[in-house]
Amino acid sequence: MEKNKFAVVIPVIIGGLVNKIMEEFRISDDEAFEKLYNSELYAALETEETKLWTYSVTKLAELYKKEIKTGKLEIPDY
Repeated sequence: MEKNKFAVVIPVIIGGLVNKIMEEFRISDDEAFEKLYNSELYAALETEETKLWTYSVTKLAELYKKEIKTGKLEIPDY
């Protein structure tokens, strides 16, 4: 994917993911952003080559919750 397109897609995904985290954990948007930015999921999502940007926000939220629960990001094979 072109860098410009990737740069446009990521903020949309992050926004949706932060909303899911806010709803799930009943926290503020600032807290949700901070928790997400400090996760392995976010680091992997920022890397275009992981292809995590192709996952739905719902799937990414599931991966985030599992990372929080287990302390490790597990990326499924698709």
